[in-house]
Amino acid sequence: MNRAINFIFVLTALVISGCAMVNPAYDASRAHHRPDGFVNSNTAFQIGTFPWYEIMLMRLRGDFRPAGPPDGGYEKFIADWTVPVDQPLLATPAEQPRITWLGHASLLLQVGGQNILIDPQLSDFAGPHSLLSAKRLVPAPIHPEQLPRIDLVLISHNHYDHLDKNTIEALMAAGQKPRFLVPLGVKEWFDDQGIANVIEMDWWDSRMEGKLKIHFTPAQHWSKRTPFDTNATLWGGFAIETSAGKPWRFLYTGDTGYSNDFKEIRRRLGAVDFLAIPVGAYLPRDFMAPQHINPDDAVRIMLDLDAKQALGVHWGTFELTQETFDQPPRDLAIALANRRMGEDRVWMFKHGETRQLPPE
Repeated sequence: MNRAINFIFVLTALVISGCAMVNPAYDASRAHHRPDGFVNSNTAFQIGTFPWYEIMLMRLRGDFRPAGPPDGGYEKFIADWTVPVDQPLLATPAEQPRITWLGHASLLLQVGGQNILIDPQLSDFAGPHSLLSAKRLVPAPIHPEQLPRIDLVLISHNHYDHLDKNTIEALMAAGQKPRFLVPLGVKEWFDDQGIANVIEMDWWDSRMEGKLKIHFTPAQHWSKRTPFDTNATLWGGFAIETSAGKPWRFLYTGDTGYSNDFKEIRRRLGAVDFLAIPVGAYLPRDFMAPQHINPDDAVRIMLDLDAKQALGVHWGTFELTQETFDQPPRDLAIALANRRMGEDRVWMFKHGETRQLPPE
């Protein structure tokens, strides 16, 4: 009964929060801007417009849960796909690129003497309330208070599995004082939390952070925090370039469907040295294809970007979609083999794993 009451309370709060949307960043000269929000480069893809009650029914029906457990069960999957975080290593500043997978789409990129946290989500569920959320089935490999000094936090969009209040609150409570780079419209969320030092970015905006040049890049996705703010804020990815020593270019795509955005990123910025790209949360395809690539799409995007090396993210952590937790590595191996590419062209880290990234 208490759970039902809590559910009704949360739903009522979301309804009350609804209001007419106005885009204060609206710029009529930018094709992806609208007076009430934003659209994709390919305007045929208006994603996220399913009525909230249909999504609720789909969730209750089990459409957003894996069809079954991974081979051997979840305990075996956790044991096979988790390693202890090397905290002494992470505490050591890095000039040459070093990256750690923290589960799902969360990454710690250490480069140019800076520690960059990307889409940190270290909570037990992703959603506004445990009743309306995806469960975390693989424990976070590190707690926010155990992270090294964080200089920058990059947020790709406002979905709960990428922008998590509990993780951000714990980070700030630990005394961290990072600068946050966020899409247009997302600063208001940080203002509501009393968090300062937040910079909004539009597609193709660039800024210098120490030795690093950071670009906000387009992706084919959508945004939403309540039933009434669909696409009111922007979404995208981040490209990071360093010219210290040999030039090196990193791209985190953010959540995306397959689109020509990545050919345009290649045209404008050049080839990518290291790519972090989603390889999970892709079934069923009729619903997910416009918004979430599958492993085959990920390989196509890697080729569009002339990426030398990639890391698969956005898989094997949260109960989000119908593929089993161990299906993405198998589908990725097939996609690479179909293009006569070696399996090592896309790394699949274990939760908590760190690797050095030589800019060669």
